[in-house]
Amino acid sequence: MTQIVVPVILSGGAGTRLWPISRETAPKPFMHVRGGTLLRRTFDRASRVRGCTHTLIVTNHAYAAKTHSELDSVGRGAFTLLLEPVARNTAPAVALAALYAARQFGEDAILLVLPADHLVEDAVAFAKAVDTAIDAATAGFLGLFGIEPTAPETGFGYMQVGSALEKSGARKVLRFVEKPDRATAESYLASGGYLWNSGMFCFSVRSVLEALRTHAPEIMQRAGVALDKCKPSEGAVTLDAESFAALPSISLDYAVIERASNVAAVACSIGWSDIGSWNAVAETIEVDQAGNASEGNATLIDSRNTYVRSTGRLVAAVGVQDLVIVETPDAVLVTHKGASQRVKAVVDDLKSKASPLATEHVTVERPWGTYTTLNESERFKIKRIEVKPGGRLSLQMHHHRSEHWVVVSGAAKVTCSDKEFLLSPNESTFIPVGARHRLENPGKLPLVMIEVQCGDYVGEDDIVRFDDQYGRVP
Repeated sequence: MTQIVVPVILSGGAGTRLWPISRETAPKPFMHVRGGTLLRRTFDRASRVRGCTHTLIVTNHAYAAKTHSELDSVGRGAFTLLLEPVARNTAPAVALAALYAARQFGEDAILLVLPADHLVEDAVAFAKAVDTAIDAATAGFLGLFGIEPTAPETGFGYMQVGSALEKSGARKVLRFVEKPDRATAESYLASGGYLWNSGMFCFSVRSVLEALRTHAPEIMQRAGVALDKCKPSEGAVTLDAESFAALPSISLDYAVIERASNVAAVACSIGWSDIGSWNAVAETIEVDQAGNASEGNATLIDSRNTYVRSTGRLVAAVGVQDLVIVETPDAVLVTHKGASQRVKAVVDDLKSKASPLATEHVTVERPWGTYTTLNESERFKIKRIEVKPGGRLSLQMHHHRSEHWVVVSGAAKVTCSDKEFLLSPNESTFIPVGARHRLENPGKLPLVMIEVQCGDYVGEDDIVRFDDQYGRVP
């Protein structure tokens, strides 16, 4: 009988080191690398694993619609979203996935835990490593994927491994080591007995539940309550907010793996990258004779070892060296490659100034479609709104602003106070301050309209929702 394998994709990382592409409203798993988003590439890789018929994706409730939009067209196996109300690191996420899997698939099922934001280039080598990890997991081990180091990296954790296990090609883990200094990392590379800790795991549901009960009983108890009080719907499980928020925020490594005695590592070379910085992204792109790599609209003249990524405007780099330049409609990042790990400091600075640039793009995705801020000042804001066919904004009102809507293309169904009516292209309407209103697209083509907001406050938090088909009403 084929062993049941349940991939668990952890899709909660913000990826602040990859700003300005990765932001809280569109985080790293949704970032395009080598022609596809990291989340979709991970899902595709996981769904090809032998014995996999269903995948669990643990993500934030705010990313539910975006995740469905990204994966519904894949057509390769079913998936269920486990929706977290707040971020609580990997130990609570794995505990909830294991408890859910125990109820749905039984404790003999194997969990293959994969971060959504890693890149694996060698699919064949990955499949072989998974087979070895499944053998170790079936024998009762908590399996890790250890990457054979290719350089004295100081940004990764390491693990020292011993000889191979009798019934598996996996190796017993002797100890874990935090990110070392360069001299120590060089000694690890020379010894041959150390692997990079990739953050990917493989174990049976029974083994990880036993380990959690032994080493992290509080997590198990609170995770069980959060799951018992969950709100299931088609394709998703919304975890209880109050009990989930009470869970401690701790990684699976610290809570369980580094304390357990039955840990084994699969040594592998699978073309792995955690895409942890713009340097790592640049390394995935083919370079020219001068060591330059570019994506999008870019021109490099008399430059060396420089990476440019443009989402629209032309970026011209002349006479520069060892730089990373990333352009978006509202921000441009320029950093020396040696400082790319410090981009997070930019996000911290923006947050300290309450700047929306820290968390949002100019174009913001919503379950019903997107809006793009075209211009704004203290008392007005102009948006381009696109509503997908069948999309329906919440029934809402605003305390501080009125809105003018002009339809550019498509059909709009408008609710304003006690009236309902249709608008066609080049028609408009006015929404007064305090009026209950709703916009929806009853047609088969996208609805595009321009919205002009006017008032003494035009912040996005000036909204009161009364009804919403996407579950955003408290």
